[in-house]
Amino acid sequence: MNDGRRAFGQIAESEAERYLRRKGYRILARNDRSSCGELDLVAQQAGTLVFIEVKARRTTAFGGAAHAVDGRKQARLVRLAAEYLARHRVRNRSCRFDVVLCRGGTAKPVEIEHIENAFEVPGEDLRW
Repeated sequence: MNDGRRAFGQIAESEAERYLRRKGYRILARNDRSSCGELDLVAQQAGTLVFIEVKARRTTAFGGAAHAVDGRKQARLVRLAAEYLARHRVRNRSCRFDVVLCRGGTAKPVEIEHIENAFEVPGEDLRW
């Protein structure tokens, strides 16, 4: 990833974090790394643990937030969430996965699209 894309991604994560805080989310972790990747944001909202994938797009050419996380990425996020829960010894907690898409120009994302409960985990009730 080149420096411009990395910087834009970091701006998007900061904007997403600010947006979520304004909506009442409590941010627990940012860029949480584990053996199989990284969770962009982990937050709590009304007793639910929320794993948030942040996507940065300069244009709408590749679709909105609903198209930003494919099945392979979803499976990876589920693995990352399971590792996070095990590492932090979290049990019997409602969990969900959100996607935040930040779209905008080169200096700063200007539009945020947030999908709560963006995808379901087959065979799981999202309570670990």
